[in-house]
This record gives sequence, C-alpha cells and structure tokens, in this order.
Amino acid sequence: MKDRHHILVVEDELGIALTLYSTLSRADYKVVHAKTGRTALRKAANHYFDLILLDLGLPDISGLEVCRRLRAESITAPIIILTGDGTLRSKLGLFDAGATDYMTKPFNLEELLARIKAGLRPQPDYPNQPPVQVGELILHPARRSVERAGMLIELRKKEFALMEYFMQHPGEVVDRTSLAEHAWGSKGGAWTNTIDVHIKHLRDKVDRPFAQPVITTVHGYGYKLVTSRPVAKRINQEGRRYEGIAQDSP
Repeated sequence: MKDRHHILVVEDELGIALTLYSTLSRADYKVVHAKTGRTALRKAANHYFDLILLDLGLPDISGLEVCRRLRAESITAPIIILTGDGTLRSKLGLFDAGATDYMTKPFNLEELLARIKAGLRPQPDYPNQPPVQVGELILHPARRSVERAGMLIELRKKEFALMEYFMQHPGEVVDRTSLAEHAWGSKGGAWTNTIDVHIKHLRDKVDRPFAQPVITTVHGYGYKLVTSRPVAKRINQEGRRYEGIAQDSP
C-alpha cells in the first residue's frame, strides 16, 4: 500500500482549518494542524512533512517569517502560502522568503488540491545532465543555474524549470499552458498568475542586469526566448560543444 503524504496545515481560523482538514483527509492525505507560527515551527522541526500549507496572517508570527525560519532550518518541503494579499509585490516577497506557491483567499478547493498534487510531484534529478547552451546563455542542470555573459545566476526550482523550457524552444512563442505542464505538471488557466509571477522573478535575474532582454512577452499568447543564436548545444565535461538539438533561425 502506498504511503500517505503528510501535510502540515498552519491556519488560525477554525472554519478554514476544519474545511482544509476535511478536504485533504478525503483526498487521502494525513493532516496535522497548527494554529500558530510557533506551533508550526515546533512540529516541522520534530516531524517530517511532505508539504506545508501556511496561512500568512497568523496571530503570533507572520506566515512570511515562519516560511523564512523553515527554510533557514533547511526544511525543504514545498510550502504553499494562503494569503489575502494578491498584489504582485506581496507575491514576489513570498518567493523571496522561500515559498513554493501561493493561493489567494478565497480559493477554490479543487484548485488547491491541484496545486498540492503539483507540489508533491517528484522533481527531476539533474546531476548527470551536461550544460546546454543557447546563444549567450548556458544552462547548468546539475547546479540549477544559468550563465549569461559569464555571470552565474542561481535559480529556484520553478524558475529553473521555466528557463529550461525556454531554452528547449529557443525563438519559439510558448504559451502558459505549455509552461505549466513543464514546470508544474498541470494544465489549465489556474496557473496563469503563478507563471507570470515566476517569470517576473526570472526576468529580474536574467534580464535586469543586462542591456538587452532575452525573455520577451508576446501579448495575447505567451513568452519567447530571444537570442542572437537560437541553437541549443550540449556541452560535455571538457567544455566541447556537441549535439545540436535545435536549428538556427534563418
């Protein structure tokens, strides 16, 4: 029999906590509840959880601070933030603190279950994959980073997954559905805002320090990776390039 995933629900509003407990239990998750940030930190330190649902407005410590402390304690479980603040600035702050995803209140329970399922999906293992070059960009799978003009840029998991997909389709317009399938393993428009926030973060790292952007918006459709040489090449351990996996644009 397959082991049930353990989820820590950190929520001080009793009605919401009971709804989450009931919904997740019916979906065959094993649920532990914490009403305060301090209780959540103690439980996370003493027990293993596959995923954490974390309310932002806790009575003692803010959810944002709890998220930071969990990451500082090297707790790597996916953290989905539940928040009533849907501003872009707030969302970016969540990812800076180490959140994996967020849901804006009031939220749809079916969508929440889809986000949880995506968060629990095993991440690809990259240690033996060689770097891939597209124009001036070099993707380093083993380090989950990208190099541009000699600058090494560290990426979070979802940022790396998005960058990986762009570099697999250089010069092509890619829609949000394709990006969601690659980075989250899910379909549907529910991921649109999350994708846009992650791409905003990705652009801040990959484009902002440089004169020319490489990730452009194609309004009404999606995004495109623009490079001077949109051909992908793998690089072996000695640095020699081989195996072109995309054709040069005309």
